[in-house]
Amino acid sequence: MDQLDRRLLSALQDQGRTPNVELARTLALAPSTTLERVRRLEERGVIKGYRAILDQQALGLKIQALVLINLDHHQAGPIEAFEDRVRAVPEVLACYHLTGRHDYMLHVVVRDIDHLREVVKHRLATIVGVDKQETLLVLSTVKENEGYALDTIIAEDARQATLRGNAAGSSAGNSAGSSTGNAAESAAESSGADAAGDATGDTAKKSAGNTSQ
Repeated sequence: MDQLDRRLLSALQDQGRTPNVELARTLALAPSTTLERVRRLEERGVIKGYRAILDQQALGLKIQALVLINLDHHQAGPIEAFEDRVRAVPEVLACYHLTGRHDYMLHVVVRDIDHLREVVKHRLATIVGVDKQETLLVLSTVKENEGYALDTIIAEDARQATLRGNAAGSSAGNSAGSSTGNAAESAAESSGADAAGDATGDTAKKSAGNTSQ
């Protein structure tokens, strides 16, 4: 998955009904290329599907609760049986298997307190293997699910790419500087050798001249 794929996913996560032509314009790609990328991400399961976001209050679902559950046995059989039963309860929006004091946390959305009581007492407490339950009412939703932090991932990838580019440039510069330095040293050594040869020759000539006299 490259940067273009991540930008494409970010755009679709923000607005799943964005037309392909608009996506292509945003990414500066041809519409056919954009469509092929979307199809490839769907086939790989990166894009799992498309859903409408519904207004909870408009649907008359006024109560949210978190239900903490402990099981009396923790073998594979009881765990799988419990999870199968929970999946069949439509009022449970999400179920998380936890570490720590509690085994599971369920996010439940219902019409009212009576509806919540029905779900907790007759749908959850009756599941074989449930030992303890604790129900917490949600007073307000401070932040809803807005998708994954793809913009942060994209920015971090760009930063890492810049760092790698700077490191490569620095390495190339050091290599070039080392080559230049070696060449200068070689030239200096050659010049020194020539000078030494000239001096030796002059000394020999003078010595020969003095001997002749």
